[in-house]
Amino acid sequence: MTWPLLLTLAAVVFFNRYVFLEPKVAVRLPKLLERMLHYAAPCLLTAICVPIVFYDEAGAWRGLSHNAYLYAALFCIAIAWKTRRVLLSMGCSMVVFYGLMYWVL
Repeated sequence: MTWPLLLTLAAVVFFNRYVFLEPKVAVRLPKLLERMLHYAAPCLLTAICVPIVFYDEAGAWRGLSHNAYLYAALFCIAIAWKTRRVLLSMGCSMVVFYGLMYWVL
């Protein structure tokens, strides 16, 4: 990507986040649209993570038995659901992932 494209994307993201999240801006969305936006982040995260978890760099299926990405993702989901703390779940999941990558699988 080029710098102008990156700066343009950053400006678009900043503008969208500022307009809809800044309380001083008088833009109000309908309740249905607000409810729909609550699902945007999990849907985006799922769309980004699923190919990483199940496919390697060459696009080949990783399988299920020796897939450290899958086991670390499942661990992350479980600990995030249980604790509801982002940094704790991320840190513990990274420790589990690297432990699986280098010592177990």
